[in-house]
Amino acid sequence: MKLEADFRDKVLAIVAQIPYGRVATYGSVALMSGYPRRARHVGHLLRGISEATADVIPWQRVVNSSGKLSTYKIGTGDLQKTLLEAEGITFTKTGGLKLKQLEWWLE
Repeated sequence: MKLEADFRDKVLAIVAQIPYGRVATYGSVALMSGYPRRARHVGHLLRGISEATADVIPWQRVVNSSGKLSTYKIGTGDLQKTLLEAEGITFTKTGGLKLKQLEWWLE
């Protein structure tokens, strides 16, 4: 489907631009890609990206709207946290991020 390919291409292009040490939310990626109501679809798309491609498509830099990691549900939460910590991102005692300080938006 053209719509799905367009969505995938736009999402991956945006995620690829998230700078080192910064994050975006699933919802903000959906909004920046032109599909504002597809935050869950962003998550499903990123779920299929492997650790080996994290330097090209930094999936680990996408978090939920509370600044927390949703990937524990699918078994990659510890990996995502490790990759973010390697970028200098720190987590609060409750496991979240200081989203207002770290959130990136496409300029």
